[in-house]
Amino acid sequence: MNYTLWIIQVVLALVFLFSGGVKLVVPIEMLAKQTALPGIFLRFIGVCEVLGGLGLILPGLLRIKTALTPLAASCLLAIMIGAVAVTLQTGGGAKALIPALLGLLLVFIAYGRWRLATVRRS
Repeated sequence: MNYTLWIIQVVLALVFLFSGGVKLVVPIEMLAKQTALPGIFLRFIGVCEVLGGLGLILPGLLRIKTALTPLAASCLLAIMIGAVAVTLQTGGGAKALIPALLGLLLVFIAYGRWRLATVRRS
């Protein structure tokens, strides 16, 4: 179970680091053209995605504050719920499957890491 969680964590961390990094590098004008959301809000989401991606990996890798991994996964889940809602609102029904799938994987990580942490404590 631990190996499965690590594999999914690394893949999701790469996805969120890339996605957040793009939102931080691309000019705000180009970001605002792609969606109805304000560009500065998309920058904020980019920062959250980068920090969340780091939060999926660094606590377990450094073995410091490992309880932050389920927290990071939960916070990224909130972003994915918003992404599903915005995608559905703009008429992209099939496109909403990607953030929904990422959200389900984040739920798996949050629960799995929380469960492993509580088992180790007992």
